[in-house]
Amino acid sequence: MKTLRINQFDKKDEEIVDALISLSMTKPAARMLAYIQQVNEATSVELEMGTGLRQPEVSIAAKQLEERDWINEREEKKTGKGRPFKIYSLKVGFKDIIAHLETEQKKVDAEAKDKIERLKKLGK
Repeated sequence: MKTLRINQFDKKDEEIVDALISLSMTKPAARMLAYIQQVNEATSVELEMGTGLRQPEVSIAAKQLEERDWINEREEKKTGKGRPFKIYSLKVGFKDIIAHLETEQKKVDAEAKDKIERLKKLGK
């Protein structure tokens, strides 16, 4: 039998997840991103165990984060038979991701403000 050391979320990590979700990120993507930024790289099994996500959720979250070009995915062959396992890591720094999210949020806020101003004009 082998022993695995799996990191678990603490209060700070959960706060990061909540903040990412509030910025319109899906819960699985937020949990995956918060986990990887703490450990640098993780296998899909480590992500499942450390985040509480199921395997399909990890795959979907990985696809969402890859579409934003935020994570790398590589395969590593197991010894013996079986499918290779996937290892994920950040492609860009977490601060860069935060800056990107900030820019997106500023655009959303500006659009909302413009719509409110337009409504004020239309309502007269």
